[in-house]
Amino acid sequence: MTAIQKSRVPPYLSIGIFRQPRSNQIPTQMTEARPKRDNFQSNPAPRYAYLMRPLRYSINVTLDGCCDHREMFADEDLHRHAAENLAQADALLFGRVTYEMMEAAWRPPAPTGARPDWMEPFARTIDAAKKYVVSSTLDRVDWNAELLRGDLGKAVQQLKRESGKGLFVGGVKLPLALAELGLIDEYEFVVHPRIAGHGPTLFAGLSKRIDLRLLSRLEFGSGAVAMRYEPRR
Repeated sequence: MTAIQKSRVPPYLSIGIFRQPRSNQIPTQMTEARPKRDNFQSNPAPRYAYLMRPLRYSINVTLDGCCDHREMFADEDLHRHAAENLAQADALLFGRVTYEMMEAAWRPPAPTGARPDWMEPFARTIDAAKKYVVSSTLDRVDWNAELLRGDLGKAVQQLKRESGKGLFVGGVKLPLALAELGLIDEYEFVVHPRIAGHGPTLFAGLSKRIDLRLLSRLEFGSGAVAMRYEPRR
């Protein structure tokens, strides 16, 4: 697969989900091979049983730990994987910055020809998803969204106690706060074969170490690898 040009225009979602590049930056060659998956268990589901809805987190990152969305590249396989991740959740959990970035990128209508057809499944999925926004500054949200106020831990615990498939969190700062509280049940790192040479880095400022157990590994034709983990409890 040829190298894909880095988009310097709008960021893609910091949850493994990309915004569309400029028309002259759309990849011209896509891998025809399906991603290669290694499961480290007989059942791809986690080895523990959830008593509440699991909270899952996915993020794109370079080999040297940079999570700056402008350093990532996008292709059809990665978009498909991101859409599949979202489809496993009953609702998405965003901070203000990520919510506003995603709304600007994916809320319809999109200008004609603004993005390639292979981005549309993801666009439809995120547009239709229920969203919760953690913010003390926004007065209202209306993209099928609801504001979460008050104590973060209690609010997220209440969402997890509701029945359903699970919750999905995106961004950088909000997942850091949720990791501190021990509320993230699955971590997925989509590692891109690129060295950025700068930050920001994931979980900067985390006050305690979190040990993880590898659940699965998914290799894409671009050389990116998605590794899914659960916390060791």
